Amino acid sequence: MSTSEVDGLISALRSGHLTLNEVTDRFRARSWPRTRRATPQTALEVAEQQDPDPDVPGSYDDLTGAYDRGEITAEEYDTLAEAIADAIRARADRSAS
Repeated sequence: MSTSEVDGLISALRSGHLTLNEVTDRFRARSWPRTRRATPQTALEVAEQQDPDPDVPGSYDDLTGAYDRGEITAEEYDTLAEAIADAIRARADRSAS
């Protein structure tokens, strides 16, 4: 299994090499890949979306995977998820300008 930048940051948090604040800052500074599918327009597209997509390395999927594996706490998850949301909102705001 290959590791992404996100996996590396979470690992550094767990090992104590980085603080939660440091990882949060890095999450806010990253560009996050899109993981949501486009809205289906046809019945075929709806059917195709019944199967889950594979996880996207370096995305929010890595954060949820780390939480599901018990590698981060609920508090850490919430803090890092908010940092990802901040980064995505900032990118959208820059695109709209």
